[in-house]
Amino acid sequence: MGFTLLTLTCFWSLCLAEVGEFTPCLQFFYNSWPPKGLQGTPICQRYENITHFATLYSRPRRSPWFSGYVFTQPYGKRPSSNWKFEPQLANSTADGNMMLFPPGPLDQNVVESQAVEPDYINSTYTRGHLNPSLHHHDHEDRSSTFTLTNTVPQTHGSNSGPWEDLEQHVNHTVSSYCLGEAFIVTGIIPYEKEEHWLKDHRVAVPEYLWSAYCCLNFSKSLPGNFTEMFPTYAAIGRNDRNSTEEIVPVDRGAHKDVLGYDVRRMPLDTLEMYLKERFGSVVSVFYEKCSKLE
Repeated sequence: MGFTLLTLTCFWSLCLAEVGEFTPCLQFFYNSWPPKGLQGTPICQRYENITHFATLYSRPRRSPWFSGYVFTQPYGKRPSSNWKFEPQLANSTADGNMMLFPPGPLDQNVVESQAVEPDYINSTYTRGHLNPSLHHHDHEDRSSTFTLTNTVPQTHGSNSGPWEDLEQHVNHTVSSYCLGEAFIVTGIIPYEKEEHWLKDHRVAVPEYLWSAYCCLNFSKSLPGNFTEMFPTYAAIGRNDRNSTEEIVPVDRGAHKDVLGYDVRRMPLDTLEMYLKERFGSVVSVFYEKCSKLE
């Protein structure tokens, strides 16, 4: 008999809806304002009874549109890759905490509602974090990022190449020059025409990944090449080496392992222009484009 999610109903204070609205986790967005213009299922990502970040999830794609979080300077080693799933995507009355995948067969409701570990086994894609463990200090925060509702199918050349370089660059930039909170949103851009999938339409593969941060309290003594990176900056990375070059050009001199997985850094306005073109509607990542509150 497979693992039965339906028995894991929650009681009293644990019976909190973590799927369906962002209200319990607005603190992970600048001015408590989630990105606008994308449709999906909000998830307040809860681990060990604490909410650690927020995700907008696409049920049809079985993958996230974006994850939003607050950066904290990383410390210690990368946690073990103990992958988890979201019980409330399969059963609204289930425990609001993400759960480790159990040994043996899974409840079919879980399999139908979200990506599961077998989707990635023997595929050519890695499990690419939108909210990376690298951008967090506490062990629990870092461990909470290892949920498949926070990952998308990402090519190895991107995940271990230019996109990892971007995550490290953001880590250095924010740690060195952001003096207050840094709000980060990382998401995906789907293929324009024909979708790509893992395992016969199980999990949708994005054509691009994007990321942007917002930090209003920053050093007034920025090096010259960092002045344009505050209060906000963004980037788009290729997840398909065969994509055209209108959005992200290709460096032909790159090593063959990462050739075609370039990342293009850009102002927030430029990112939102490309999101509007691909999604067919205005997508706003930060409240008032990360401007100071009156």
